[in-house]
Amino acid sequence: MPNIPRPRAAVLDETDRAIVRALLENARTANSALAELVGIAPSTCLARVRALRERGVIHGYHAEVDLPAVGLPLQAMISVRLRAHTREQNEGFRTTAPNLPGVLEVFHIAGADDYLLHVAVADPEALRSFVVDHLTTHPAVAQARTNLVFERIPGATPVI
Repeated sequence: MPNIPRPRAAVLDETDRAIVRALLENARTANSALAELVGIAPSTCLARVRALRERGVIHGYHAEVDLPAVGLPLQAMISVRLRAHTREQNEGFRTTAPNLPGVLEVFHIAGADDYLLHVAVADPEALRSFVVDHLTTHPAVAQARTNLVFERIPGATPVI
C-alpha cells in the first residue's frame, strides 16, 4: 500500500480553541461579540479567525435546516458495498455519490460495507426511486442496504 501523507493536526493555543468552541456553539456570532467572549480585541479576533480558515481548521459555516419543514421528512442511512475495491470504482462512486439527489452526507467507511450515505427525501416512493434508479444502477455498486432514521439526536460539541 502506498505511503499516503496524513494531514498534521493544527496546533491551537487556548485562544484559538476558545474561538472554535464559540463558533461551534453559534457560527453566526458577530466578530465583536466573539472577541469579547474570548477576551481579545476585535481586530485580533478577525485575524485569528482568518488564520484558522487558512490553516484548514475552520472549513465553513453551515445552516442547520429542519428537513421536514422543507419537504424532506424521510431520512435514511444507506450502506453501500462496492463490487470491487479498485481505485477506479472507489473514485467513480465517491465522485458521483455526493451529487445524487437527496444525499446529505457520504462517509467512506471500513468494515463489511464501503460507504454510508445519509439521504433525505419526500416520501417512501422517492426513497425507493433513489435506491433503484441511482444506487443499484451504478456500475460500482454490488449491494445497498437501507435503514430508516426515526430521529436524529445531535451529539455533544467536540472537546477542543
